[in-house]
Amino acid sequence: MAKGEIVAIKGLGGFHLACDATNEKAVTELRNRKLRVDKPFALMMPDIETIEQHCFVSDEERELLQSTARPIVLLKKKPESTIVEEVSPKQDWLGVMLPYTPLHYLILDGRPLTVDGTTTVHRPLSTVLVMTSGNLSEEPIATDNEDARKRLSKLADAFLMHDRDIHIRCDDSVVRVLEVGKLVPNSQYTKLPIYPIRRSRGYSPFPVKLPFDVPQLLAAGSELKNTFCITNGNYAFLSHHIGDMENYETLRSFEQGVEHFERLFRVKPEAIACDMHPNYLASIYANERAERENLPLFQIQHHHAHIAACMAEHGLNEPVIGVSFDGTGYGEDGAIWGGEFLVGDYKSFQRAAHLEYFPLPGGDAAIRKPARTALALLWSLGLEWDERLDSVAEFSAEDLVVLNAQLERKINTPMTSSMGRLFDAAAALAGVRQKVNYEGQAAIEFEALADPAEAGMYAFGVESGLVGVRGVVEALVKDAAAGIPIQKISARFHNGLAESVRETVAKISSETGIRSVVLSGGVWQNITLIGRTLALLKKDGFKVYIHREVPTNDGGLSLGQAAIASTRLRG
Repeated sequence: MAKGEIVAIKGLGGFHLACDATNEKAVTELRNRKLRVDKPFALMMPDIETIEQHCFVSDEERELLQSTARPIVLLKKKPESTIVEEVSPKQDWLGVMLPYTPLHYLILDGRPLTVDGTTTVHRPLSTVLVMTSGNLSEEPIATDNEDARKRLSKLADAFLMHDRDIHIRCDDSVVRVLEVGKLVPNSQYTKLPIYPIRRSRGYSPFPVKLPFDVPQLLAAGSELKNTFCITNGNYAFLSHHIGDMENYETLRSFEQGVEHFERLFRVKPEAIACDMHPNYLASIYANERAERENLPLFQIQHHHAHIAACMAEHGLNEPVIGVSFDGTGYGEDGAIWGGEFLVGDYKSFQRAAHLEYFPLPGGDAAIRKPARTALALLWSLGLEWDERLDSVAEFSAEDLVVLNAQLERKINTPMTSSMGRLFDAAAALAGVRQKVNYEGQAAIEFEALADPAEAGMYAFGVESGLVGVRGVVEALVKDAAAGIPIQKISARFHNGLAESVRETVAKISSETGIRSVVLSGGVWQNITLIGRTLALLKKDGFKVYIHREVPTNDGGLSLGQAAIASTRLRG
């Protein structure tokens, strides 16, 4: 690594790929080999003092970094840091962890290491290392020495191995500190809570204690950021991070993990729960196993599971207003949901309100290219495709004709109420990014630009059962065409959305009398949005619950599936 080379290092739950984080050429080469274009890399540093040279670290963040779990903690990068931009492109947050194995400490010690009394190994000159998962993008992390030699030989210049077997792969956990105390005076939280992004090494398989006893169940989780969950007594055991279930290798990792957990905790499922989406690999596994073993199968609506997961964490039993914002979830009407206001409990839910539907031309193609979503949104509102907009300039004249025809004829154009896709469209119309290299990239970069001093907002149309977007889109497009800075556009969008949540929740509360609000779904990883929303809801006197033990994204979904299925199984 001192020469800018990439080394595959065997860790506790799998291999890492490591290089010097201050060497632009080395980091760029790692991205090229790993096929990871823009998604941020994790870092490892030897001690808190080194971390503080590169990042701002609060007392709570320091406590997290030094905890026995040793997670990756998201920290604000200092302007003077020598860590190269390529580690975390277009972001001012870095994912940092401290060493957690003896081998890590030896590597980061800095002094020459003598092996077998004869060979001297010179350790990296830099004490700031990229430490990313040892795999090709989208594949499971390598755990076996021979498997690593085969799969990582084109990614690494050298290998650092040992003879301790890894029985279950386990990625590093990712957390952040959400400063609720600063956002919301007199908050119900006595201390700043951990806000999990990925729950894996260090936290799994520690259980979540449930507010009631449950039968032995298996909940298969979702397609993206998959975890599964098994239950016994009043405990829910969430698995380590499996990843995106998009290939056979990840499916096999999922199956091996299920077998291991059932053996470890001596659980023989009496029923199985899964997502409603019929084509998710986890759902297909659940269906086939339930049929093979003659077990009851519960197909759980995606956003109901999100809300139930947060309820289960907090031991809630009474009905709540659930605000579930994410990218994709199969709806009961066959559309793609994701901007949902639900009223319910573990037994059932009602869809009290949702984001206005708009078309998603090409489905996944629109997710990969937010410019498509942006133009589809304009088309659905009857707004012209202004040539001054970057989203329009992204397409040739012929492509625009084809896209218009696709929308007119409704060819492979599902309807969606997804808040994640609205963020994509807003980011594209504002000129942030027209296509993405990883999930949520446009929205993440859009948030990073938000001006905290901007008080203006775009007005969403909050009516009975519907959150309209016409006013927001018209104002955003006008500002973008007029050359208003993206920082102001982003802040106005976030401010307006937070206000629309407050208004919608207030309307639902006046109709139902419910004062407890649950926020769940991947969009709530947006710290700007959740901070402003929490402040508004608390000001109105609502009791607001957010995730503290499992991720607000799909990594926590299996907990909600288990809670709902157990309630239905018990009748």
